[in-house]
Amino acid sequence: MSNRGRPVCPRNVRCTPEAVYFKPRGIPLQNLEVNRLKVEELEAIRLMDLEGLEQEDAAKQMGVSRRTFTRELNSSRSKIADSLLHGKAIEIGGGNFKIKKR
Repeated sequence: MSNRGRPVCPRNVRCTPEAVYFKPRGIPLQNLEVNRLKVEELEAIRLMDLEGLEQEDAAKQMGVSRRTFTRELNSSRSKIADSLLHGKAIEIGGGNFKIKKR
């Protein structure tokens, strides 16, 4: 019997970001801790905070349950807040996603 959970389905995202690193000014990246934001976590932020969608509609666009969407959203917001408040860099990349045009 396997201890693996359900396979994770790729999340639908509309695009990947142009910039993949953000960091506090004046501190070399090599001297900073880095929070890694998955592409699908960024997509959750985009749908909720930039597009202003309701969670249910945003979850549908990403092809996930509302519960899964909420986990992605909370994870991304936590990483962003940690970076802003504690002077950490943010790296965007990786994850389990597929590009889906409208």
